[in-house]
Amino acid sequence: MEKNTAIDLKSLVRDKYASIAKGDKETIQASCCGATESSKEVYNIMNDEYEMDGYNADADLGLGCGLPTQFAMIKNGDVVVDLGSGAGNDCFVARHETGPEGKVIGIDFTPEMINLARTNAHKVGFNNVEFREGDIEHMPVLEESVDVVVSNCVLNLLPKKDRIFLEINRVLKPGGHFSISDIVLVGSLPDELTNAAEMYAGCVAGAIQKTDYLKLISEAGFENITIQKEKAIQIPDDILINYLDQSSLDSFKNGTTGIFSVTVFGQKSGSAMKTLNIVSNGEVCTPGGGCC
Repeated sequence: MEKNTAIDLKSLVRDKYASIAKGDKETIQASCCGATESSKEVYNIMNDEYEMDGYNADADLGLGCGLPTQFAMIKNGDVVVDLGSGAGNDCFVARHETGPEGKVIGIDFTPEMINLARTNAHKVGFNNVEFREGDIEHMPVLEESVDVVVSNCVLNLLPKKDRIFLEINRVLKPGGHFSISDIVLVGSLPDELTNAAEMYAGCVAGAIQKTDYLKLISEAGFENITIQKEKAIQIPDDILINYLDQSSLDSFKNGTTGIFSVTVFGQKSGSAMKTLNIVSNGEVCTPGGGCC
């Protein structure tokens, strides 16, 4: 794939996920975020089980890489925004936590996903879950109107991650927070993967270095930045061999490069800063600290 502009990449992702919205769920879940060829190995980049109230199997396309709603500390009555809401599953989990007194807004820039999510919401009869078609770099959400932002394996697909974190800061109320699951790197991917369109739309090639990711969050003005969960992602050989020859594949698998799913917490500063019991794996990143 030639070097793409941000517009080209976003069009690529939109087209891929429009196709996913119309696809077979079993095939989607055997691929890399639904965007690559299926693997014959037992494989799903999302290898956590949704054992959470509000889970909706019809709305779970297996496209996530974590459980951000599990860590998001959503309270009854909260206003929650889900970035890249897909078929709506994380919105429905969040709605269980907000109760009927709260509100959940899912944002996705793929019309086919919005239609699918609205259909799923209609099935369960929720009148306080809303799906808005829009670009998360320019959210259709009022300033300082949101208590919690969640997202599941979406920011890594888009080129302007710095812009997205600034938007999250804009829409959060003072003291509000986010919990986001995403894909990050430690070390560099082979050029063959970085330049592959399918791997970009399939989560991996659009990922950035973990240290850079945390730095973007800090530069957007967030505090109490914490890694809530981290796990290694292994891409099966029968997917990788489509992009790497055997020698490159062996070198990649035996090298120092790591692909990780991380769930990251960040809090907006302000007079309404809340004291939160942040669940984490022990890594805390604060502005001016070592990892930022």
